[in-house]
Amino acid sequence: MQTNAMTHAHDHDHDHHAQEIKKNKLFGFWIYLMSDCILFASLFATFAVLIDATAGGPTGKDIFEIPFVFVETMLLLFSSITFGFAMISMRRKHLAGLKFWLIVTFLLGAGFIGMELYEFHHLILDGYGPERSAFLSAFFTLVGTHGLHVTFGLIWLATCYFQLNSKGLNDMMETRFSCLSLFWHFLDIVWVCVFTIVYLLGVM
Repeated sequence: MQTNAMTHAHDHDHDHHAQEIKKNKLFGFWIYLMSDCILFASLFATFAVLIDATAGGPTGKDIFEIPFVFVETMLLLFSSITFGFAMISMRRKHLAGLKFWLIVTFLLGAGFIGMELYEFHHLILDGYGPERSAFLSAFFTLVGTHGLHVTFGLIWLATCYFQLNSKGLNDMMETRFSCLSLFWHFLDIVWVCVFTIVYLLGVM
């Protein structure tokens, strides 16, 4: 009886310690996200200052294609929803469901990046690259920085997906997915700001 009690106490201490580690990691990741907020706030402020510095070149009204960007936006918004489904599957310990929704999320995120690269490529081909004006430099920097974050998120997602096969759905993997979920939803919110401030206001 005493041995069982000691074992139970040890397991309880281990679970408590694991929860504390998870909380500390999530707290640390929140701090990182706050620093990223400062980065994007600086880029938005720079864009706002330079929006009229076109140097005789095109304005947002001349180059932005709202229907195209709207589809791009929907891809990222839906990827945030599917990531939510993945987290629900994770909490239910449903590994197959988790993997399925991670694949769907990855495909939607990859589609978003593909459309962004397509837009950048055509703007540059038309002579509207970042060197054309301060406005375009600010545009490429802001949107490109967000795109790099999404690309990093896709790499992180793919890495975690393959780690599921070797490590299984343990506490460490759950913490990683929780952090990645925060990161992905954060990028979703930032993009809504980009779509509204850069694209919608840019064509008015």
